[in-house]
Amino acid sequence: MIGIEDHLSRRKRGSLDGHFLVAMPGMNDERFERTVIFVCAHSEDGAMGFILNRPQPVLFHELLEKLDLDNHPKSSRRPKTKGNDCAPDFPIQLGGPLDAGRGFVLHSDDYMSQSTMPVNDELCLTATVDILRAIKEGVGPRRGIMLLGYAGWGPGQLEDEMSGNAWLSTPATDDIVFDPDHSGKYDRVLATMGIAPAMLSTQTGHA
Repeated sequence: MIGIEDHLSRRKRGSLDGHFLVAMPGMNDERFERTVIFVCAHSEDGAMGFILNRPQPVLFHELLEKLDLDNHPKSSRRPKTKGNDCAPDFPIQLGGPLDAGRGFVLHSDDYMSQSTMPVNDELCLTATVDILRAIKEGVGPRRGIMLLGYAGWGPGQLEDEMSGNAWLSTPATDDIVFDPDHSGKYDRVLATMGIAPAMLSTQTGHA
């Protein structure tokens, strides 16, 4: 499977780019049980995305302290972003089982650096320390979420899993991506599809 930067740099969008995946009750991998995943890249080479409802106990300011950002050059000074929602203590989430020691920030498109990669028309992904420093200084993106690791599928793998009723799919919305109510995301995405959790079974088809 190719790397996340390779996927995003190709920019030929697949049919599931910018969609949510919702794990079905028959999901046989406990790592993905009741997960909501945002698909950031989908092509014939495979797919990748981030779990959005697996919060981690470490807080953002604790991560900043471990990274000791004060010993690194300051980010370029920009006016603080009006309405910035990226408070230093927003929870860090597990983005997926792959490369779990690496951090990514999925964020609004009002922050850009040389390493920022567009995901869709509204969202970007930055995986370098400059965005952490910017958030600490109050000049980061208006909305963002910190994710450790990512979820990935090889060529045709996700399509096979969807054919096997492992996932439902639906277009993503920013409000749910950045919703701090992690425990409610699963039911909320289903509600946008007109589905109650009790309606789901391992026998239903996929959207």
